Amino acid sequence: MIKTPTRWLAAAAAATLFLAGCAGGAGTQQQAAGKPPSAVSQADIDKAMQTPTELTFWTWVPDIQKEVALFEKKYPAIKVNVVNAGRGEPQYTKLRTALKAGSGAPDVVQIEFQYIPTFTITNDLMDLRPYGAEALKDKFVGWTWGQVSGKNGEVWAIPQDTGPMGMLYRKDIFDKHGIQPPKTWDEFAAAARKLHEADPDVYLTNLAPNQNGAWMGLLWQAGGKPFQMQSADQISVNVNDATTKKLASYWGGLAKEGVISTDTDFTDQWYQALNKGKYATWLTAAWGPVFLAGNAKDTSGKWRAAPLPQWAAGENKSGNWGGSTSAVIKSTKNPIAAAKFAEFLNTDPESTKMMASEQFLFPPTKELLTDKSFVEDKPEFYGGQQVNQLFAGISDTVSTDFTWPPFLDQTVSDWDETVGKSLADKSDPSAALDQWQQRITTYAEQQGFKVAK
Repeated sequence: MIKTPTRWLAAAAAATLFLAGCAGGAGTQQQAAGKPPSAVSQADIDKAMQTPTELTFWTWVPDIQKEVALFEKKYPAIKVNVVNAGRGEPQYTKLRTALKAGSGAPDVVQIEFQYIPTFTITNDLMDLRPYGAEALKDKFVGWTWGQVSGKNGEVWAIPQDTGPMGMLYRKDIFDKHGIQPPKTWDEFAAAARKLHEADPDVYLTNLAPNQNGAWMGLLWQAGGKPFQMQSADQISVNVNDATTKKLASYWGGLAKEGVISTDTDFTDQWYQALNKGKYATWLTAAWGPVFLAGNAKDTSGKWRAAPLPQWAAGENKSGNWGGSTSAVIKSTKNPIAAAKFAEFLNTDPESTKMMASEQFLFPPTKELLTDKSFVEDKPEFYGGQQVNQLFAGISDTVSTDFTWPPFLDQTVSDWDETVGKSLADKSDPSAALDQWQQRITTYAEQQGFKVAK
């Protein structure tokens, strides 16, 4: 997610996910009504943007009305009603309910990258290509565009913010124990053992057993491809392959040794631990620096940032944790205005800069990632280090071919009860991966998918 992430909670998935083969909601009705036009003329766009119109926009970004006001100033005929329908899963639950009912859905909605397949498989998102979205591709970092694109070139949403992963570390703790920022995961493991032996109250890092988002980001970096849609009704599931087992063996081993902690994150105890120096690093995303500065104020000036350690010396790879988009719901009665609003919000220079500077969302646009006022910021919390510049560089190292399943809620729920539990219990992570694989396979087949490894 964005700067204040929440756990990707499991919903009552079977009741609310309308997957392929299920009886359908608004998206299915729209599909039956006919295909979208191949293109919309500029004259049609001009007319729509001058026609009195009301749009409803669901988002959890605080104070985004400021960016909306920029749009309304440029297009005074259009009024945008901003609704906070909840963050993450609460919003998605409301959205599914509205789609199933065939009424009450917004025109434009904020959707995290990982949830795009959940709503495209049900045919509820509008393909934005007829409204000129293809021309926006080069404005965005490549991997973010890949996250919103379909197999046949569809553009399902416009990227809004991202979470390329790096490592925030306590320079004072590293200096005290003669530790350099690890460049490889082998070096990281050695540093974890060294630090915890020297000070049993301090751990090199914490890997939260409730945080599937961080796990998937680390798997992304390792080169995992856990989910690949082969066709509309066929998916490959590989969550217990060699790459994933390497990741599980590494982190499960460190947890069993007791040299990293496995505390639940985003709790009062976790915040206190950050302030007290229990964790010498936080493996986090680009939204992490601002989040940490606001929640660990007692440690100001002690933190620095570095790229994630690599699986092989000399590599330069990362994964992503979080980030979201603006998508248009297919049932909208104002498709042109909705599509152009999603575009404006995430490409207009003033709007995107405001999101980065006032809402502290890490940008996906190439223009802002090279903007001097953004990348050359020197926050005191990080000793004057240009942290934005570091993460801007990391953003270019995220693989473009990582994809998500169309039943993410169930996937996360199963991860919590298998892999996450094994980390907390310090039990066999490899066996937990096998359980996770079997659970996902069974669920997918129950939903009408053919599953391949």
